[in-house]
Amino acid sequence: MAVWGYVRVSSKDQNEDRQIQEIMPLVTTESHLLVEKQSGKDFNRPIYNSLKNIMREDDVLVIKSLDRLGRNYEQMKDEWKDLTDRGIKIKVLDL
Repeated sequence: MAVWGYVRVSSKDQNEDRQIQEIMPLVTTESHLLVEKQSGKDFNRPIYNSLKNIMREDDVLVIKSLDRLGRNYEQMKDEWKDLTDRGIKIKVLDL
C-alpha cells in the first residue's frame, strides 16, 4: 500500500504551497506527491492521469478538497467510482 498526494491549482499564478503543506506529512515519500497546474474543467490532465496509472489496489489518494478532483459534479462522481472500484481509497482533508 502506498499513500499518494495530488495537488492541483487552476492556473500557473496560483500558489499550491498550502495544499502541499497539509498533504506532505501523509504521503509515503516526497516522490508520492504530485502537483499539477491545470484547470479542473475536465480530466484531461497529464499528471493526474499518470498518477491514476501508477496507483494500485489498496493505495490511498489524498487530496485537500473534493474540488481538486474537478469542477463538474457528474465527472467527479464517475471518477470517484472508477478509483474506488479499482480498490483505491480516497482521503479528502476538507469535506
